[in-house]
Amino acid sequence: MLSAHEFATLMLVKDAADQIIDRHELDTLLERQLVAMEQLVSGATLPRVTEHGDSLLRALRRTH
Repeated sequence: MLSAHEFATLMLVKDAADQIIDRHELDTLLERQLVAMEQLVSGATLPRVTEHGDSLLRALRRTH
């Protein structure tokens, strides 16, 4: 089960990945394969929501 902070971080990655700096919760999301790191052409690395993470967010939205 994810904590409230981890869910919030997952939503932030989905909607504003460029605002993620260095969050502890990101490590958990990476371990659970809900988020992956994407290498951009510019050389920057940004987190992105995986298919598994996206389906979790969709399921959460259906319950609320």
